[in-house]
Amino acid sequence: MFIVRYRTFFYTLSAILVVGSIVAIAAWGLNLSIDFKGGSLLQVLYPDGRPAQTAVQSAVAPLGLSVTSIVPSGTNEYDIRTETLTDAQENALTGALSALSLAPAPVASSTATTSTMQIVGFNTIGPVLGKEAAEKSLAAIILVIAAIILFIAWAFRKVSEPVSSWKYGIVAVVDLIHNIIIPTGVFAALGHFYGYEVDTLFVTALLVVLGFSVHDTIVVFDRIRENLRLGTNGRPFAETVGASIKQTFVRSVNTSLVVLFALVVLYFVGGISTEHFSLALIIGIAAGTYSSICLGSPLLVTIEKWQRGK
Repeated sequence: MFIVRYRTFFYTLSAILVVGSIVAIAAWGLNLSIDFKGGSLLQVLYPDGRPAQTAVQSAVAPLGLSVTSIVPSGTNEYDIRTETLTDAQENALTGALSALSLAPAPVASSTATTSTMQIVGFNTIGPVLGKEAAEKSLAAIILVIAAIILFIAWAFRKVSEPVSSWKYGIVAVVDLIHNIIIPTGVFAALGHFYGYEVDTLFVTALLVVLGFSVHDTIVVFDRIRENLRLGTNGRPFAETVGASIKQTFVRSVNTSLVVLFALVVLYFVGGISTEHFSLALIIGIAAGTYSSICLGSPLLVTIEKWQRGK
């Protein structure tokens, strides 16, 4: 199949995506939410139309609060992240926001017209809880990857020729790292330019991506194993892998497309609470489908050629 024949091109494309993601993470870092670094999040709604962002900044500035960000959200909302607020500071902040004038007064009136502000949500997380959430999230990702490696090593334990079972596990790990780094790099760039935050929902999305992408990888690997078991009749390993990819290509792509269609709909109609979550899943599942077909299986061919000294 052409994917095996032109595997160098796909390796190069993957390398560009991964290196670009690593550069984005190193240069801009991740815009961590209060889930990980602690603080307060106030979400306010202006039903009659939100004021300008500069007006909100001017209203908040005299309060002397350490404001991390003021980000427009939804149609008429603002997400305001600050240091951990006391009750008095919260009251002062909401008072300043509710006093914002959104529209000029009518000709017959001498007073300004103000919009009725609504508090959509208010959350406070201490720095200790934030650090604990970050540590548990990292531990969860590591444990999932370790469990996947052990499962693949066990599932392919009877495969020894021409590529050993543990090498299937190594290739799967490369796939998984590829599928984690790319959405993380994209969110690093989105966080820098558009204020996108990484929260516990993002970690949940990464865990879902790990499970989904390894499923795709195992489908192709299992077909390779079956074709090897049935006998290759002297056919080169590269041809066996190419035939296996061809046999599973339509199934893998169709399965991923169905999921992606649902996620795209969720992204546009699901509301702000699931927007970033669904975006992370879209990027991760697309990367996972690509890597399971165009990266993982061709890597087995490359490993087999290295073993033969070619």
